[in-house]
Amino acid sequence: MAEEESQPLAYVHETVLKRRKNNEEWAIKRREQLDARKKRKKEDLKLAIRRPEEFVKEYRDKELDHIRMKRRLKRQKLSSDSLKSDLLFVIRIRGLKDMHPRTRKILNLLRLRHILSGVFVKANEATLKMLLSVEPFITYGYPNLKSVRELIYKKGCGMIEKQRAPLTNNNLIEQALGKYGIICIEDIVHEIATVGSHFKEVTKFLWPFKLKAPERRLLFKKKPYKDGGDSGNREERINELIDKLN
Repeated sequence: MAEEESQPLAYVHETVLKRRKNNEEWAIKRREQLDARKKRKKEDLKLAIRRPEEFVKEYRDKELDHIRMKRRLKRQKLSSDSLKSDLLFVIRIRGLKDMHPRTRKILNLLRLRHILSGVFVKANEATLKMLLSVEPFITYGYPNLKSVRELIYKKGCGMIEKQRAPLTNNNLIEQALGKYGIICIEDIVHEIATVGSHFKEVTKFLWPFKLKAPERRLLFKKKPYKDGGDSGNREERINELIDKLN
């Protein structure tokens, strides 16, 4: 067998080699500077001193939130009979420092621990009372079949051994919900859209939907939607918001 002729090495100009070396050194130095800056910021946050006025304002805001909650529950009465659908999609739109601990607890019970997270709920007396209690921090409405299907297919994740897992494999669904006759994504869509007999088990399996922030930032005012704000019941118009955030 004839020996292969050795190929000559590619010639690289000396200035190119120097430039590469300088770029690598600069990248390393830049990375070290960024790491040092992050470390300084963390230390500054630990040493940051808050003014007494800030604590007083935060406390007053929380107490005011609790008072308003009590007034809403006394003044307004939501009934499941007055709703047009048994299915609601709830989105958390606000709420950081100005929430009373009771409000935060209710949002956690609804599994809305983060802003722009969403869940499907069944409209009953207990759920409607919870929604009314935290109304300034959420918006909700009646999702149509298109919105249900797009949310589950695009954003759907299940809880597998207390871990978030994308619904990319029907085997995961069958293992978790097969005993209820639900073995694929379309079965989940059907069960949610029709508020079926195993709605509770399916919603418990689904991880709260993580919605994206819109390109044009929304203000998400606490004022009710019917009065020109963003919170509360949007009825069928929740589907327009889902399209923006999906």
